[in-house]
Amino acid sequence: MVSEARSSEATGIIDLYQRKAQNWIESRATATLFEKPWLDRFRALLPPAAPILDIGCGSAEPMARYLIELGHPCVGVDSSPAMIDVCRAQFPNQEWVVADMRKLALRRTFGGILAWDSFFHLGHDDQRQMFPVFRAHAAPHAALMFTSGPAHGEAIGSFGGEPLYHASLDAAEYRALLAENGFRVVSHVVEDPDCGRHTIWLAQLI
Repeated sequence: MVSEARSSEATGIIDLYQRKAQNWIESRATATLFEKPWLDRFRALLPPAAPILDIGCGSAEPMARYLIELGHPCVGVDSSPAMIDVCRAQFPNQEWVVADMRKLALRRTFGGILAWDSFFHLGHDDQRQMFPVFRAHAAPHAALMFTSGPAHGEAIGSFGGEPLYHASLDAAEYRALLAENGFRVVSHVVEDPDCGRHTIWLAQLI
């Protein structure tokens, strides 16, 4: 059972990222693109110039920037208006949407869907309910890539000097949810030492 403190931290994620948006923007602006090998694997599953939905896009740095510069139209979604303001200023030719990912219903589909370092801030039940959202936005043979924790559980990190909630299902449940929604697992690495120890899922709609 989620403790009262952890429940509060889970529900406070949107407010935290809005209040600490500048911390995030500054930290990512100077970051290296250590995610590049995984982005390249993701892109290898896409048609040229396929549109990408970036769920939890933050300030668009550096991941969305990389994809945009390679010719992929991007629709970025984030719950923080401050983050989206930065995206719109830097990439005015792309589309940026302020929205809670759990309620996302854009009524269109994309060749690629990313939920990198965003989806794992949701509680267990909210994560389960995201898989139909991914499916609803997936074009035929779409690629889906997201990060999770290494095992079932919850963890509290730190962001801007405040507690930052994370949760994860176990690998078997992620595989089952992907399969139930029409995705096959292409690659899965737990705590990849070459990618900041991220646990990564890459899947494709069958």
